[in-house]
Amino acid sequence: MADDLDLNLLRVFDVLMDTGSVSAAAERLHLSIPATSRALGRLRRAMNDPIMVRAGRGLVPTPFALRSAARVKLLLEGAADLLTDTSDSPPQSWRRSFAIRVNDGLAPVLAPRLISQIASQATGITLRFIADDTDNPDALRNGSLDLDIGLAETPAPDVHVQQLYTDGFGVLVAANSLLGQADRITVDQLCGYPHISAARGGADGPLDFALSQIGRSRRVVAVVPTYAVSALLALEEDVIAVVPGVLGRHLLDRGMKVRFHQLPFQLPTVTVDQRWHRRLDGDRPSQWLRSHVAAALQHLLVDQTSEASST
Repeated sequence: MADDLDLNLLRVFDVLMDTGSVSAAAERLHLSIPATSRALGRLRRAMNDPIMVRAGRGLVPTPFALRSAARVKLLLEGAADLLTDTSDSPPQSWRRSFAIRVNDGLAPVLAPRLISQIASQATGITLRFIADDTDNPDALRNGSLDLDIGLAETPAPDVHVQQLYTDGFGVLVAANSLLGQADRITVDQLCGYPHISAARGGADGPLDFALSQIGRSRRVVAVVPTYAVSALLALEEDVIAVVPGVLGRHLLDRGMKVRFHQLPFQLPTVTVDQRWHRRLDGDRPSQWLRSHVAAALQHLLVDQTSEASST
């Protein structure tokens, strides 16, 4: 029966959904495995659903559990807000988990800077980075997502937006390769060397369209799911990865043995923004998080302004 549910059981449900494992959930909840198994049994009786079922050697959530996960998380966060009034309390006292969906070309750049800022000021805050596999705003609406950071698009009426920066693309190659030793990349080199392409649905993109306009094409030898993977593969000699400028500069700053060239022609720039549902607009921890995202990316705006004035 629903009357048998309490916050402790809902916490067990939430952690089980996060971990997909009774033993992992027990470790995170600081419970014994038998106690966590008993809690799962109580959940099944209260919700009249198996919640987690056996699949091979592991457990997978039922459709009901998947549908309920976001609502349970919202209930737990709402309860935490009732117990801890964050209107005047310092960030160090907050206990909160934020789910952030971030563009794959930005994630390796933003995540370490944001984690560093958050860890030093609010030890009770946990950041959960979600893969940027869809632009659907429903995740913002149902509470399974707190912040969506990616390419700008026309927002839904109930979604608020802040522009973060504008970026372009460049050519990433191994520093010790022939292309890495070159002063610049020519169109012939761009078309002659093999490419690692980062694309969801295939190899075609703005670069392919620009090349087709001048009667040329490139040779894509592999398509990978993210820019980060393509950047790692670019460490191999004489392979090209076309990546966002923010990622190329980050890798150079971190001392990776790569060279980042400008493209031999101009591609359209892209704008990156952060989006959140209007119900979080006045939420102080959410405001705090958004301000840290913007601050973590401020140096990129300065870098791009400097590059634009020097070209």
